[in-house]
Amino acid sequence: MKTEKHIYPVTGMSCAGCSASVESMLKSQQGVVDAGVNLANQTAWVDFDSEKIKPNQLQQVIRSIGYDLLIDSENNRERANSVKQEELSKLKIKTIASAILTIPVFVLGMFFMHWELSPFISLFFATPIIFWFGRGFFINAYKQATHLKANMDTLVALSTGIAFIFSVFNTFFSEFWVSRGLTPHVYYESASVIITFILLGKWLEEKAKGKTSSSIKKLMGLQPSTAKVVESGNFIEVKISELKTGQIVLIKPGDRLPVDGIVVEGTSTVNESSITGEPIPVEKISGSKVFAGTANINGSLHVRAEQVGSETVLSRIVRMVEEAQGTKAPVQKLADKVAGIFVPSVILIAIISFAVWFTFGGELGFIHGILSLVTVLAVACPCALGLATPTAMMVGVGKGAENNILIKDAESLELVHKVNTVVLDKTGTITVGKPQVSDVIWFVENGEKEKYQSILFALESKSGHPLAEAIVEFLKTKNAQNVELDTFEYKPGVGIIASKGNERLAVGNEKLIRNQGFKIAETAIAQTIRLEEEGKTCIYFTSNEKLIAIYAIGDKIKETSQKAIAELRQMNIEVVMLTGDNERTAEKVAREVGITVFRGAMMPEEKAAFVANIQKQGKIVAMIGDGINDSHALAQADVSIAMGKGSDIAMDVAKITIATSDLQQIVSSIKLSRVTMKAVRQNLFWAFVYNIIGIPIAAGVLYPIIGFQFDPMIAGMAMALSSVSVVTNSLRLRSKKI
Repeated sequence: MKTEKHIYPVTGMSCAGCSASVESMLKSQQGVVDAGVNLANQTAWVDFDSEKIKPNQLQQVIRSIGYDLLIDSENNRERANSVKQEELSKLKIKTIASAILTIPVFVLGMFFMHWELSPFISLFFATPIIFWFGRGFFINAYKQATHLKANMDTLVALSTGIAFIFSVFNTFFSEFWVSRGLTPHVYYESASVIITFILLGKWLEEKAKGKTSSSIKKLMGLQPSTAKVVESGNFIEVKISELKTGQIVLIKPGDRLPVDGIVVEGTSTVNESSITGEPIPVEKISGSKVFAGTANINGSLHVRAEQVGSETVLSRIVRMVEEAQGTKAPVQKLADKVAGIFVPSVILIAIISFAVWFTFGGELGFIHGILSLVTVLAVACPCALGLATPTAMMVGVGKGAENNILIKDAESLELVHKVNTVVLDKTGTITVGKPQVSDVIWFVENGEKEKYQSILFALESKSGHPLAEAIVEFLKTKNAQNVELDTFEYKPGVGIIASKGNERLAVGNEKLIRNQGFKIAETAIAQTIRLEEEGKTCIYFTSNEKLIAIYAIGDKIKETSQKAIAELRQMNIEVVMLTGDNERTAEKVAREVGITVFRGAMMPEEKAAFVANIQKQGKIVAMIGDGINDSHALAQADVSIAMGKGSDIAMDVAKITIATSDLQQIVSSIKLSRVTMKAVRQNLFWAFVYNIIGIPIAAGVLYPIIGFQFDPMIAGMAMALSSVSVVTNSLRLRSKKI
């Protein structure tokens, strides 16, 4: 059987119960091998046999339970974002309008309950609240019921619907109760307040979800939409989708490469940070390998396409990130399980309480049964349970922002304190991420240094190479002055040849120096080897076959990196370093900061595979990086953390961003997670206690003993108090130190 795996945006999901319903419906279809739903990303992945079931059939199934699967547009993500924004705008209007109409209903129910016109006025205002602004709850509950499923909408629809119908009966047939010596209470305010608060919660939740990651969109943006290919000696512009293996593609200065391939003509410098993560652009000459999504800087290249479309390294990164983001965390599976049990259990308890009252309650059994039914559904509307985690997380996220820890995903904040392995990128994470002159070895007298610094400044100022720019920036600190050169020739890939007066000048790598016939003394070679073993790039500067200086360019380790890594190890957290840089540099940096486990020369997919392998060993992994090359390793990790001064892609994929790029904030993140999760556990404890005590009382277990039974108004008040206690406990986090 040949199957296809696709990821589709899903609209209309608002809770773990929703995602569980969508997932179970997808899995139940004949021809679907497996499926999963990611509530945070609002997406579903489906592995299916296209001969047995088509995407449009999957869409119809999901629509039948009140959601939508976007499968019929080339720009599904853009369409999904558009739909979300439209829904958010409508939800805001409904929330505000519902709140305005709820105010008079609440005032009448609380302070004018005995006024004879109060029920009729309340009915007038409550009707649009329940059946217009709250109609979505009833529609979704009905669609769920047709498939024998239930979610939070089911509870809201049942509690408010029964309260409203009961109140309408009492409004027009009050004599039924009066003749039996009972007061005909109405509960319009309870139904209205529940609808309004649920709408408000959904609006705030959707507003937060609207700030979703745009990492896939930005990754795809690295690849141009068109390319210029050679046909019959001319360059013709074609769409990327039309490119074929073997075609020759023209890459102009400033262009991004559309294919993976081999340079067949031309020389240039290409910024490959999107693939390798290393900040120093690479010289490209005939025979060099190039990658899609990298940026051509200063020369024209003719490239023979070897991988096109979905086969390029960039496309594979996009696919890996998308699939990693679509996987479901264990905590989400637990939430799905709880949601799937909680709602049916509450409904069952409400029905049982009604049945018991109706059977054994005597003459007033039906009345008490209706009250218990409505009250159980109202008191169990899981506000306290729903607020327990998000309020603590909200305060925790705010506390993190105050400490330059920007958190986008509450699930990651929840997991950080469980992390036992931290994987660090090198460049831009442990190190500064900017090439700088680290060492200068002079071979002339001090009196000549000033002269040659000015000459070197003039030479390197004419080059656009990043290493040259590092030297220029360094010489600016030495107050070097620009001088006129007689001749200047740039040698791509090796350096510069120039002259001034009777001096023949050269600056570049060892290959350039030897090609020009210059001889390098053994002592200088030994010094170069020492520097290169430290992972630094050496630049030679000569005049008339005399070595003037050697400049070593490296990437400084951040001042706080060593201390932060030591603190992590003291917390019994294993620290690993992965880098695309060479093994010598990796070993040198790892040794300096106290890391014993490291890997060098790693490609993006190798980093992700390394993280996945650690996870298979049962470890909770936090990945910290700053480059696009780290993006799918970040997505693979249990907790993804980006350095704030890194690439936009890394920050989009990561769920936590360290704004200061200071590794010590990783330690603070763990401490923040610990105090936040302590508050969450406290909140959940009290929320469960509230439900464990509240639901039986609402069902009427105390009535036979002391003659007490909740009515929906008291239930609503108890629900409000439980919510206030949870929020108050969460706010205590503000005073905690991390």
